[in-house]
Order: sequence, then C-alpha cells, then structure tokens
Amino acid sequence: MKKLIFSILGCALFSGAVMSQIPNFSFENWTTVGSYSNPDNWGTMNNTTAGASVYTATKGTPGSPGTAYLKLTSKTVNTTVVNGIAVSGVLDSITMMPKSGFAFSQSPANFTGKWQHMIYGSSQGSLQVTLTRWDTGLNQRVTVATANQTLSGMAMSWANFTLPFTYTDGNNPDTCIIVLKASGSVPTNNDYLWVDNLAFSGSVTGIEKYDSFLNNMVVYPNPSTESISLNLNLKFSQQIIIEVTDLTGKLIRSKNEGMLQGESIQTINVSGIAKGTYLIRVVGEQATEIRKVIIE
Repeated sequence: MKKLIFSILGCALFSGAVMSQIPNFSFENWTTVGSYSNPDNWGTMNNTTAGASVYTATKGTPGSPGTAYLKLTSKTVNTTVVNGIAVSGVLDSITMMPKSGFAFSQSPANFTGKWQHMIYGSSQGSLQVTLTRWDTGLNQRVTVATANQTLSGMAMSWANFTLPFTYTDGNNPDTCIIVLKASGSVPTNNDYLWVDNLAFSGSVTGIEKYDSFLNNMVVYPNPSTESISLNLNLKFSQQIIIEVTDLTGKLIRSKNEGMLQGESIQTINVSGIAKGTYLIRVVGEQATEIRKVIIE
C-alpha cells in the first residue's frame, strides 16, 4: 500500500496564478438585483431577506486592498436571526447549504485572505473550503481536501489569515466550494465577518495515489434510519475511525473503532441526523475509503 505523501512549494509565481481562479476574490464586482447588490459569482441570503428590507451581505469600502470588500452580518428578520453567509457559487437559501462551487483543478497548500470579525453572542462564525472531484467508479463526488477555521475572539482591524489544507485523496480536484459564515449554529443579531483579498498559496505536489487498505467493504442498510453497519475486511491491522459527513465534507458524527484487523462488523449511530444523502468515511492510518449513504 502506498502512503499519501506530499511536498509543499511556496512559489509566489505559482500562488498568484492559482489566486486568480477564485471568482471575484477581492469582491470588487457587484451586481444590483432590485433593492440590493450581490458580489458577482457569490451566493448570499439577500434574495431571501430582501422582502424585509434586511441584507446580510453588503459591500464595504474601501477594500484591503482595492475599492471594496464583503461584509457578512447576521440580521434579525421578524423573530429569527438569519446567519450572514456567502458561498462561492450557488447557495440554497432554504437549507443555507452550498449547491455548487466553481471549477478548480489545482492542489494549493493554504487558503489565505484578510478578515475582521466579532460576535455579540457565543456562536462563532467560520470559514470552510472544500476541494472535491467526481469519482466515476463510485458514481459520486468525493472530498480531496479541506481547509476549515472556526473563528475565535475578535479581529477589530484588518488581519491576515492562512488556513492549511488537509488532503485525504491522491487525485486532483475538479471543484472548489468556499463557505463564509458570520455566525455559528446559533446566530446573534449583528455578528459579523468581513473578508477581502481571498487567495490560495503554495502548492501540494507529489501526492501519490494509493491502493485501498480494504479487501472489501459493505455498508448496510442503505437507506438507514437508526444505525449503519459496515462489514470490513482489512488487508492489514490498523487504527480505524468511522465518520459521517455531509456532501461538503462537514463532519456530522465520528466513532473511533481503535485497532482492527481482518474481517469485522462495525456500526455507527445515525439517529437524529436530518434526512438526506451523506458520506460514510472509513479513515485508516494512511488512506480513506468513502461510500455514499442515504438517511431517512
């Protein structure tokens, strides 16, 4: 079995080329839609909240650098606080989940930019970048790498950030989704996250494709309502973690199975998880196997 190994190159010339692939990375371009403006190539909650003359994504000036930046602010609409969210692509304003991202085929080392942020309650916002690819063998989209950061404290003036990517797949991605949130799961009115000058830096090279560490893997029942069983047949003994994630790579549930070898049946409880399509990830010491499951 080949290990998942890589090297990081900090070439500034390459980083600049990758940076340009984030659509409207510096939020200079905006389009007016009725009573509000949206940053080009980004989905926001404005189309949902506009009826109440409330806007969670607005244009800030001046930028850092440039003439503009993105201001995300959680706002009260009637009796509900709507999270300030922006997605690099299409945002489902009902589920507040990304529907699509943008074409991207590089393997950057870091996600970078500038931010200011503050909360008025206790639910911090976040930044999440997910690189994915379509797997023709599995007939589904799988995660190649993620870069995540839950905000902490506050940044009352422009500060630089750098989020490293964690790679779990040895293939190039074909899609990138960036999700920016002013608040966590319990938004408070006026929580905010301001961002500008988003970019990728460095590159991850020499990622080796790896052979599966499993002789066989059967996931059942599928669809499931209470628990999912996995019939595993490992080629050699190793530490195993079983994870349930959504299709963007967000971790929903995790179970550490410890050291396993040969054939075994493992289960993970999925009761209480919202209905929908998810990914079961069997994380070994050097690789990850993924299957799609439906929870009803």
